[in-house]
Parts: sequence; C-alpha cells; structure tokens
Amino acid sequence: MPLGPVDVYIIGFPGNKFSGEIVPAILEQVERGVIRVVDVLFVTKDEDGNVATLAIEDLGPEGAAFMEIDVVQPGALNEEDADEINEDLPANSSALLIAYENTWMSDLVGAFARADAVVIDQIRIPATIVNEVVAG
Repeated sequence: MPLGPVDVYIIGFPGNKFSGEIVPAILEQVERGVIRVVDVLFVTKDEDGNVATLAIEDLGPEGAAFMEIDVVQPGALNEEDADEINEDLPANSSALLIAYENTWMSDLVGAFARADAVVIDQIRIPATIVNEVVAG
C-alpha cells in the first residue's frame, strides 16, 4: 500500500507554557486513522539563547503524555532539523516538531500511481490564514 504524504509541523510555545491539550488531539487523529506519527522532537531555547533538543524518551515526567504516542521512525527528526528553526525560535521558548504521515491520503496516492499521474506540487495553506480569509 502506498504511503500518504508526510507533513512536518513546528509548533511554538512562547515562555515555555504548555497546556496539555496537544497530545490528546494527536492521539485522537492517530486512533481515527487520519495520521501516523513518524517522529517527534522538542527544541528549547533558554534566556541566554542556548538551544537543546529532546526526543520523547528524554522528556521526563512533564512530558509523560507524549510517551503514549507511537512513533514509527524515531530519529527521523534530528539536530539538523532543530538547527533550521534556531533563528526563528525566541529566547525562553520551545518548539515541538512533529512529522506525521497523512494516512487518509494513501488510497488517493495509490489512485495517482494507477493512473500514471504525478503530483507536480503541493501547497499547504496554514489554518490561521484560511480562517482569516473565511472570517472576511
């Protein structure tokens, strides 16, 4: 079966404030078969600008909820990915990098292949922009 496309989301947490709402939302999408989590990586920057990365297994008690996520390709996100967001990450903040396969697309990807069709480009419009446009 063909794989669906993979997206990488970078979610920022200014001031390192975490509400605990993200993991249940991710798990719901996994349970519904909408996505499969490829990898998760946390990047933190302290007040002095020092950057550290943490994999799920390194999170400790405050990240215990993330341990419930079944990661299918640990290490797919790495230091190189963290370096790419370093400049955009403000001091005293964190970011969650999550790579996930859009499993809902696998049947469509198979149809493309059977039709000898090729995807020329894919454009993702962020939800915030879509909501602004719809709100008028």
